[in-house]
Amino acid sequence: MLGRLDTVLACQWFRSIDICGDEFAQPIAHFKSIYRAAKAAGLTLKAHVGEFGTADHVMEAVEELELQEVHHGIAAVSSPQIMSWLSRNQIQLNVCPTSNIMLGVAESYGTHPIRKLYEHGIPVTINTDDLLIFNQTVSQEYMNLYKSGLMTPEELNEIRRIGLKR
Repeated sequence: MLGRLDTVLACQWFRSIDICGDEFAQPIAHFKSIYRAAKAAGLTLKAHVGEFGTADHVMEAVEELELQEVHHGIAAVSSPQIMSWLSRNQIQLNVCPTSNIMLGVAESYGTHPIRKLYEHGIPVTINTDDLLIFNQTVSQEYMNLYKSGLMTPEELNEIRRIGLKR
């Protein structure tokens, strides 16, 4: 398997690596060798984790795979220690508010965990999870957070700038 991966990575077609799907499919450590190869090839290391599960799952994935970004990651909000660690290490969380609400892991836009993550200094971005399923563009996601009163225009602009840095 890794032989083929090395061949694919050598083509330099990809800029990042990600794990999608069932967050609980297998131990995250099973992906470690793949992520080491991706890191050696200079790819940005990402994984979907923490939409379901716990803050510990987010921390484990970041540490085991040396992630630079986490898609979702909102479970981290349940642990002030893990939020502080994510902030200190500038681990970016790519948050999808409508997905979180529709899947029942966040109550509403007005109470979405992105507020606490942002206040803890964690670099967050606002994203749409799957346009065909959740029927929201990124612009609509920004507007939802603004109209709910959760985020100010200045905060949303700062989040937008975070997203443009990588």
